[in-house]
Amino acid sequence: MIILVRHGQTTSNAAKILVGRSDPELTELGTSQALALRPYLTGVEQVWTSPLQRARATAALAVPDIEPTVNAAFIEVDYGVLDGRPISEVTGEQWRAFESDHRVALGDGESLAAVDQRVQAQLDALLGDPSSLLHEHERHLAIFSHVSPIKSAMTWALGIPGTVAWRMRLDNGSITTITMRQSLPALVHFNMLPLLG
Repeated sequence: MIILVRHGQTTSNAAKILVGRSDPELTELGTSQALALRPYLTGVEQVWTSPLQRARATAALAVPDIEPTVNAAFIEVDYGVLDGRPISEVTGEQWRAFESDHRVALGDGESLAAVDQRVQAQLDALLGDPSSLLHEHERHLAIFSHVSPIKSAMTWALGIPGTVAWRMRLDNGSITTITMRQSLPALVHFNMLPLLG
């Protein structure tokens, strides 16, 4: 099984700042969210993480006994010149273009179609490898990532267009799980939130 984890809350999330490749720290709440993941990650034998510190910090707190492998395919979408800017500065016209055409890049950064391509290539490789943990039900691969890559993985599992991701909400510190059903990937959980202690 693959367990995809969105990183805990960051200072930029709390301040409603568009955060793609910029790398803010976890807040106190984000740290609590990461620690709350521990009981839900039993059976994890391998950890992949985005190169960004917020994902790596979440992984270190949630699965402290496993050395993660950094996998750049699971980095957040690049918002270009808008990265690190308040969300309120993105115009309605820019949002509509980004949401209506999967090939449009916000702030001259990266399109969501490009995110789908890199994430789904990695998932296709796992699917094609019968020895990968995707094909195991008791042994798991945990991937610590971000909104866009996790939504991309979810649409891959369901075999639906990436544009459907705009109709989904994915919270900080949430868990999404994908397993195999016969020869196809299947979504088990989406946006499951652990209870905070």
